[in-house]
Amino acid sequence: MEFGIIAAMQKEAALLLEKMQEKTETVIGGVTYTAGVLCGRTAVVAVCGVGKVFSALCAQAMILRFSPRYIINTGVAGSLSTALHIGDLVIADGAVQHDMDTSAVGDPVGMISGINKILLQTDEALTKKLKAAAAAAGARAVGGVVATGDRFVADGAEKRRIADTFGAVACEMEGGAVAQVCFVNGVPFALLRAISDDASGKAQTDYPAFADRAARKSAALLLTALEGEIC
Repeated sequence: MEFGIIAAMQKEAALLLEKMQEKTETVIGGVTYTAGVLCGRTAVVAVCGVGKVFSALCAQAMILRFSPRYIINTGVAGSLSTALHIGDLVIADGAVQHDMDTSAVGDPVGMISGINKILLQTDEALTKKLKAAAAAAGARAVGGVVATGDRFVADGAEKRRIADTFGAVACEMEGGAVAQVCFVNGVPFALLRAISDDASGKAQTDYPAFADRAARKSAALLLTALEGEIC
């Protein structure tokens, strides 16, 4: 299998599943893994559910069952930067877990115990090709760090804390966990997000509509990349 693609919500995977051909479904732990051909490439797509535990379980099961050459986590995120607006894309250079904190025993904030890392870097070659696909499509995309935690950030003070502590440009709830699973299994990983909100809580009433559009935009870029020379 060439690609494993993980999304947290159905809306983030809908376009990919629409385009997939020769589909077969396998259910593991309540998650449906849809395997088939996507833009001429073998792929498996899964909707894992929201949060770090669901996304980690999904990534590990995907690796064990389907052995993808690459894993890409796609979906939406909140902006932590004034330079990122709703609809903009983030093609991450790395991921952190902003709610990981064993600093009370002397560790740096964000260090993941067991692997003793804060920043989990995305695969350089795969990330570069996703950025090239965005540029070719005329999409506004930036690199940077994406911060993951089991919290929907909707508070200005929390937004500033995460940005200041980790230098992150966006926040969400799955990417850092998928990155950790890929790291320990030695699977190259990429993280793609479209901005759905500003993580401040000021415009959350508009979030459902913005998230739908952002989710489709993230998936559309991934399809564009798959149609090109992504690997």
